[in-house]
Amino acid sequence: MNWDHARIFLAVARAGQMLAAARNLGLDHATVTRRLTALEEDLGAKVFARRPSGCTLTAVGELFLPIAERMESEMLRAQTLLKDADLRLEGTVRIGAPDAFGTYFLAPRLPYLAERHPGLVFQLVPLPRTFSLSKREADLAVILDRPQEGRLFSRKLTDYALGVYASRDYLARTGPVETTADLADRTLVTYVQDLAYSAGLDYMEALAEHAGRRFECASAVGQLEAVRAGGGVGILHEYAAAQQPELVRILPDIRFQRTYWLVVHADMRDLRRIAETERFIVDEVKAARASFNG
Repeated sequence: MNWDHARIFLAVARAGQMLAAARNLGLDHATVTRRLTALEEDLGAKVFARRPSGCTLTAVGELFLPIAERMESEMLRAQTLLKDADLRLEGTVRIGAPDAFGTYFLAPRLPYLAERHPGLVFQLVPLPRTFSLSKREADLAVILDRPQEGRLFSRKLTDYALGVYASRDYLARTGPVETTADLADRTLVTYVQDLAYSAGLDYMEALAEHAGRRFECASAVGQLEAVRAGGGVGILHEYAAAQQPELVRILPDIRFQRTYWLVVHADMRDLRRIAETERFIVDEVKAARASFNG
C-alpha cells in the first residue's frame, strides 16, 4: 500500500472536497485526483462518491478510513523516533580510511569526538581496494582518488607529502645515504605492486632501480614499522614519520605529493551524526594542515 495515496485519501476525507484537500496539501487538483484514482485501482473499489457538492465516503471508504489513520499514526511515530534519535546523536558512524591516515591521524583523534557525543559509536575501518557507501560498508570515506560517478558528495581534505626515510640505528649500522647510488646495498621497504588499489600509491619506482634488495608490505603502517625497526629505507607519509623520533629524512630531493578526499553518500550527508563527524574530520585536518605538507 502506497502511503502517499493513503495520505491524500485522509486529507480528502477530512476536508470533504478534493479542491480543499489539494490546497491543504500544497498540491494541484489533478495530482489529488490522480492519486485517489490510483488508490481505488489498488483496492479494486471506489472510496469516495464524488458529487458537485463534495466527496463522501463509500462503504469501502468507511472501512479503509481507520486503516489509513493507523498508517498515519505509525508514520508519525516513526518520524518522531527517527528525528529524536538524530537530535540525540545516537547510533553508529563507520569511517573508512587508508591505513596510514586512519592509524596515525584519525585513531588518536576520534576518541575525543566520542567523548563529546557519548550516544555515538565510531567505527574506523581500513579502506579496502573497493568499497560501497550505499551498502553501508562505510558512512564516510577518506580516499585517494576523487569519485567520478554515483550519488556521492566529495570534498578535498588536503594534499599530503611523502618522503624517503630510514631509522637512525639503520644509518648508524649501514652508513649514511646521501645519493641514490648509496642504495645499491640497502633494502628498499615498499608496497606490493599488484595490491596497490590506487594509482596514487605508485611512487616506489623512483628508488626501486637503485636498491639492492626489496621487502614488500601491502600496509603503509607495516612499511613504516619496518623502516622504524631498522629494516631498510622506505617512502613514508611525512605526517606519520614526523611522529617517530627514530626516523630520519634522507634524499630530500625525492618527494611526492598526493591528495586525500572525503566522500559521503548524498542520502546520508544531512543526518546530524554524519554531518558532525564530517565537520570534525575537516576541522582536525585543517588544524594540522602544516604537518601534511612537511
